[in-house]
Amino acid sequence: MIGRLARAGVAALVLPLLGTLGVGRAAAQQGSLWFDGPASQRITVGDGQVLRDGYGREVVLRGFNVSGEAKLAEHGGLPFADAVQAGRAAADMRRLTGANAVRFLVTWARTEPVPKQIDHGYLDQVAAQVAAFRDQGIRVYLDFHEDLYSRYLFRPDSWYTGDGAPQWVIDAGHYPPEFCVACLQWGQNLTNNAAVRAALHDFWHNRVLDTAAGPIAIRDEFLAQAGEALRYLREHLSAEQFAGMVGVDPLNEPYAGDYDSGQSGDTWERDLAWPFYQQFRRVMDDAGWVDRPELVEPEVFWNVNIPLVAQPGGFTAISGLGSRYVFNAHVYDARAQSGVLMPGKAGDGQELDAFNTIRDRAADLGTAALVSEFGHPLGGFTSDKAPSVDKAMYQALDSRVAGANWWRDAARSGPPLSASQWHWDVYSGRHHEPMNGNPGKIQTDGDAFNGEDYSSVRTEDAGGPQLRQDTRLLDRVFPRAVAGTTLAFSYEDRSRDGGTEMVWNQIPADLPNLRALVGTGQFGVLVWRGAGTTAPTELHLPAGFDPAATTVVSDLGAVTGLPGYAGGGTPVAVAAEPGPAGVNRLLLSTSDTGVHVALVTNGPAPPAESRAAAQRELTGWAASTFG
Repeated sequence: MIGRLARAGVAALVLPLLGTLGVGRAAAQQGSLWFDGPASQRITVGDGQVLRDGYGREVVLRGFNVSGEAKLAEHGGLPFADAVQAGRAAADMRRLTGANAVRFLVTWARTEPVPKQIDHGYLDQVAAQVAAFRDQGIRVYLDFHEDLYSRYLFRPDSWYTGDGAPQWVIDAGHYPPEFCVACLQWGQNLTNNAAVRAALHDFWHNRVLDTAAGPIAIRDEFLAQAGEALRYLREHLSAEQFAGMVGVDPLNEPYAGDYDSGQSGDTWERDLAWPFYQQFRRVMDDAGWVDRPELVEPEVFWNVNIPLVAQPGGFTAISGLGSRYVFNAHVYDARAQSGVLMPGKAGDGQELDAFNTIRDRAADLGTAALVSEFGHPLGGFTSDKAPSVDKAMYQALDSRVAGANWWRDAARSGPPLSASQWHWDVYSGRHHEPMNGNPGKIQTDGDAFNGEDYSSVRTEDAGGPQLRQDTRLLDRVFPRAVAGTTLAFSYEDRSRDGGTEMVWNQIPADLPNLRALVGTGQFGVLVWRGAGTTAPTELHLPAGFDPAATTVVSDLGAVTGLPGYAGGGTPVAVAAEPGPAGVNRLLLSTSDTGVHVALVTNGPAPPAESRAAAQRELTGWAASTFG
């Protein structure tokens, strides 16, 4: 953590005062700055369909799903073997990637393994592992995860598996033997496997099952166990830890199973999914999560980039979501994963359509957008596309505009999207998972789930973490919090595809001093309109941006070597981020409502006159572009 107050006696005197100022006990003990208290952690949907913290700043959440390990039996449906490993992983994630949020998977099968009996031991472990991430300064949002409804639908010798509903639901449902006709990919079970389709249909229609505990309506029981889980976590996390609980994803990748007569994806969302989400909203409120948004997902095959697979959806048949909900979607490039429909590598702007569609749907629904899953396989026959596809996805998260057009069309760029990459699995390639409980089918490779291999991290033989993707791709400049309204943002990571450096945003030749300033370095550009607030704008500085050598040119100043933050009197400054040592942020302080611009780069240190010339070019460009 960021250091501690020197003496317990001093802490005893200072902590009560800090508490009256809205700074939590944990923040005070860590020596955090005044704007790192609980108010900075709370997230709401603010004006302009963006996420905002308690100081009114726009917030961008970036991180990973934690993790696909929760789908497996080997660690009892938990992302980590214990809270110690969770804490170590959280610190590593912060240090290696600068992540400030994670999507944390929980499952119904573990919460309620016996009908009407909640496993509080499992919830204790969930709370401990969530707390480990919160104590490293990482926000958390919960995900009640399911894939193909339940692992208990699948035979011990099946080609596929699932996760989600407990065994007693499947036993009472008396579903047909599962078999996936002509399935080349496990997700096709949703449409081709009669057992999966029937079970999903029963869930959405709230079928009443005869169980050992008496008649139970499936969907009602799911809501009841979710409410108990949320209440328990609310009571077993500290106030500071709970302050950074972003919200709840009520159900991963929802699908109808079988549509009713005359029904399609959009009308199914209106008639069945949306009423369920409204019920879940009431469950959240009753459990003490009333001020946290519900992160609702559209029909799973909405926004797929293969026309024959895509289905209507995106909540187009309802009038809006409003500020108590967030539009939460996933993006996987099906064309790229096919290996046939996209034979080559991804290029500049390739993923913009999918991500901009999410932005536009959220705006139409009157709320903020979130991409809670995205990525590309790191193993398998299309893994060679991962460096370029994932770069294109991060580019699309950062801006609406391709790199080649960004400088002349930056007014359309807009704010970045919040997102969590799939996924962060410290056991990648080292699993020991009996597939569907079959000791003769031990899964060890990749994610140990349906042949997938997505984890951005693995554990080395020596026991330390090792990134499986280019650190330049994963550890990125991004605006953690913007004091006002983001008008434009772009980051050129210069990540590699093998030995090839991918540079998609070139500073134009008519800005020669700015171009020379950046040289071959990475750079990020932020344009924002101030809101007259005192909390600073924050940008994450990757590990490759040494504060002593980082250059910033802005209307607020032009410096190489960032001074330490000393309040608003240092408009361009550096400070440690909450969490493990060595993770830094750029702080830009304003107190007006004007338009501001800043470029940050780790290019070679320039002389003062070069910084001044680049500053004039940048501020002139911003004035002509944003008026």
